[in-house]
Amino acid sequence: MITRLDLRHFKCFRELKLPLGSLTLLSGANASGKSSVLHALGLLQQTIREHEWSTRLILNGVSARLGVVSDVVDQVYGRRECEIGLVYSDREYRWRFRGERSEMAMEVASVRAKGEEIDEPKVLRRLMPVHIDDDRLAKHLESLTYLTAERMGPREVYQLDDPQVAPVVGPTGEDAVSVLHLGRDEMVLPALRLAGRPPTRWWQVTARMENFFPGCGLSIEAIPHANAVTLGLRTSASTEFHRPINTGFGLTQILPLIVASISAKEDDMLLIENPEVHLHPAGQAAMGEYLVEVAAAGIQVLIETHSDHILNGVRRAVKNGVHPPDDVLLHFFRPRDESEGGGRPQVESPAIDAAGNVDAWPEGFFDQFDKDTSFFAGW
Repeated sequence: MITRLDLRHFKCFRELKLPLGSLTLLSGANASGKSSVLHALGLLQQTIREHEWSTRLILNGVSARLGVVSDVVDQVYGRRECEIGLVYSDREYRWRFRGERSEMAMEVASVRAKGEEIDEPKVLRRLMPVHIDDDRLAKHLESLTYLTAERMGPREVYQLDDPQVAPVVGPTGEDAVSVLHLGRDEMVLPALRLAGRPPTRWWQVTARMENFFPGCGLSIEAIPHANAVTLGLRTSASTEFHRPINTGFGLTQILPLIVASISAKEDDMLLIENPEVHLHPAGQAAMGEYLVEVAAAGIQVLIETHSDHILNGVRRAVKNGVHPPDDVLLHFFRPRDESEGGGRPQVESPAIDAAGNVDAWPEGFFDQFDKDTSFFAGW
């Protein structure tokens, strides 16, 4: 498990050392750096997966499209360089990247792995020096799933790709139907299996979708002579299957998240932006509980959310003993304070206890409901 992410001169961060748990919840104001945390991991993953022998960090790929060096390097302090560091299985890894501000990739100026610092590496494989026998982190990042908030909407037809080409659901969920259909008979982690259904991917995904959308049913039909399928959805056992465009939009937005989590293996990592998208409040709370359950199954989950219902679902799951509170981390982000003396910290990390209580509520940390309702106190 990745237990810490370090950023230096990366986007809006002068320096950040962010602890990560088996479930980590990122919240805070817009443009405060939450997505930058996910982007850092996404850049490492897409470089490792798409450019195995590259000695450069690829800024534009399947997982993230961040533009040019000047869009990535902190413009106040960074100039031409930034750093990304990880602590994985108690080992520290660190990369220093350098590039001209108009370039769309950054060369690896140095890399630290297995206690060794290598400057100007000439040959790298999966961003690791080839003479260092340590590829566990690289494999961990390669299998990472990054599901963005901008997910693909309903489609008439869904492309099928070999699992080696599309091993995960993809950043917009574009490969979710392929992963579900081609891996329908794969066994699901025991801790994530719902009783009363076969322990395979198809039946467990269907059961989870029913939990969020009572009466939900799925149907996938192959299109003859094409590497493609159609997806049928229904919202009641008494109705026929319909095209996705004719069902609630939330079904196709949540399906990639369910497929990604049910398909994950132990020690995999999920990055999920806005898991609450297109869910009503009760569904959002249930999603928070579900993601704690996923983390308890041995899958590391990192979520960015604006939903207090997601947070409360997480708190409720902790109170119910689904997962130890020490393994659930909360981080609240605010825009960087450039005033003299530094002002408030850019990230605050309230703690959650076994009863689901949060020990501190920074200004702006899911307190808008109280602020809004206090307006009516005198009525």
